[in-house]
Amino acid sequence: MKGAVVTTLRFEKPVDPDRTKMLGWEGRLEPLSVVRNKVILEPLHDLNADEAIPLLVTLADGTEVSFLLRPPRRQAWDWADQQVDVFKDRDSYAAMHSALQRALEENGTLTEENARYRKEETSEDHALATLIASGALAQTPFKVVDRFSGRDERATVEAKVFKGKGKAAVVLTIKNLDPEQPWSMTSARLVTKDRGDERAVAIRTTFREIAPGASGVMALVVDKSAFLEEGHWTSLFLEIYRYDGLRQALIQLDPYLVAR
Repeated sequence: MKGAVVTTLRFEKPVDPDRTKMLGWEGRLEPLSVVRNKVILEPLHDLNADEAIPLLVTLADGTEVSFLLRPPRRQAWDWADQQVDVFKDRDSYAAMHSALQRALEENGTLTEENARYRKEETSEDHALATLIASGALAQTPFKVVDRFSGRDERATVEAKVFKGKGKAAVVLTIKNLDPEQPWSMTSARLVTKDRGDERAVAIRTTFREIAPGASGVMALVVDKSAFLEEGHWTSLFLEIYRYDGLRQALIQLDPYLVAR
């Protein structure tokens, strides 16, 4: 469970709201809500790593199901559950159907990722991003034209903006200030300034996640074509979002970076 993220427990049968309760939840979760066969939970804030809140769910037929509500694990690839389907018999048709749907969704995601990786293997922009991230800037056509830095309670960010031949690049050096939580990126978006249309950006990093106290490098390369909108030059916004969904960096890229 994660702060301000609603988690729904969905059961096969209706839930008895009078006999469904949490212990020691005050100040940490909103009062639970029961809607037919669903129990809705919402933490007020992130639970501490050692916290576990007991929950007893009683179905209308008298069946009792016990849970321990815990925060997500500290790995960057773990996410808080938003809906959990609970089945009495894992071999029932409903349980098997639910498992099949999850498997099909995961397979579709993996297929899309494999196709993206194959495309990136032959991408010039990704090759340039790899060289920059590894520190081999001399082997690229880029020259630094701007620098800036930022800081919040979770991380410091030092950025360099580069101008190249028909391409622009950004290098971010990120230091994780959190004493426990690894830093990771959930997404990067490149959008036009006026209309918010998404543009392609090549990304390479030296990390999967950044350990507490450590630093990592992220390199991003943008092609000249991204700066064109209906035949006219436009500025771009590069947005970097971290593991908790908050925006870590916002960088404006202007057409002069790719002008001859």
